[in-house]
Amino acid sequence: MRLLTVNVVEELIPGPKETGLTAIDKRPQQGRVVVGELGLQGDRVCDTKNHGGPDLALYAYAREDSDWWAGQLEREIPSGLFGENLSTEGLDITNALIGETWRFGDGADAVEVMVRAPRIPCVTFQYRMQLPGWVKRFHQEGRPGAYLKVLKTGTIAAGDPITILSRPQHDVTIGVMFAAQDAAKMQTLLDSDTDIMEELKTTAHRVAARV
Repeated sequence: MRLLTVNVVEELIPGPKETGLTAIDKRPQQGRVVVGELGLQGDRVCDTKNHGGPDLALYAYAREDSDWWAGQLEREIPSGLFGENLSTEGLDITNALIGETWRFGDGADAVEVMVRAPRIPCVTFQYRMQLPGWVKRFHQEGRPGAYLKVLKTGTIAAGDPITILSRPQHDVTIGVMFAAQDAAKMQTLLDSDTDIMEELKTTAHRVAARV
């Protein structure tokens, strides 16, 4: 498992929200990139109401899922097109557990992160792709990628190995949380000692109550 690319905003471009601009245009960087508690050095967030902050510091998307989309859409999906900061290889992000921890790199400057939440597609993503019904289609296919919280700052670069450090004792993956349909699995999350974002905790309680 490794990082294929580390992507930082190239430039702010016009977007559909009231902010006027969006930082979704990410491009691969050369060399090592500093990772702080709020994400990659040089990156930007325009819609601070819905994006960014410690719990959504980094967005990771699997190259395998990008390649799948490339086949479905019959077009190239370059790293960063979906707005992801990190493009990974060999890591099943959809089946990563909420609260799972990873390490990027293997030296003293290695970065450690926690899987926090699935990406929820929005109007900016629709605007970026210029495909009718894109948000609905992206949601239905269940390959959302994951937002990450930075637990240990450092630097990362393309080619860095990825190590899974820990997996919590529950059954809610990124894919399950994205679909939010399995009451029994949601209860395992609530019964665990996993640190859960308040928004996800609310969803888990609502879904678990369906039993």
